[in-house]
Amino acid sequence: MSKLPMLPPDDLPPSQVTKEDGMLHLELEQSIGKCFYYACDRITQVLLSNCQWYLTSNGNSLTLIIDCPDIVSYWHIVSNIPQLGNRLERFTTDGKIRVYPPFGKGMPFEIRVNEISAYRDWL
Repeated sequence: MSKLPMLPPDDLPPSQVTKEDGMLHLELEQSIGKCFYYACDRITQVLLSNCQWYLTSNGNSLTLIIDCPDIVSYWHIVSNIPQLGNRLERFTTDGKIRVYPPFGKGMPFEIRVNEISAYRDWL
């Protein structure tokens, strides 16, 4: 049984998403991105700085998207997945990390935060 109908009208989600709602959502994602970046160690910050990256959310899921400019950056980022997952886990346990290699160099690597312990053992 859903709890939404039991909430007062002010606590229910809006029936229509407005431009202001979209702007607030974008602002929230950017703020979480800054907090995530500053929670990372210096090496991870440097690796992220060499790539295009951002955090996006839909519903309760948070996804870290990383677009690597070259294969060396891609390899370093993928090797650093356990550290990235550890930091992302501070914000959500239902998150994902998606790493894009340079254009034409393969498919994106994607892993859920709750799968990283198995990935760490595989490394």
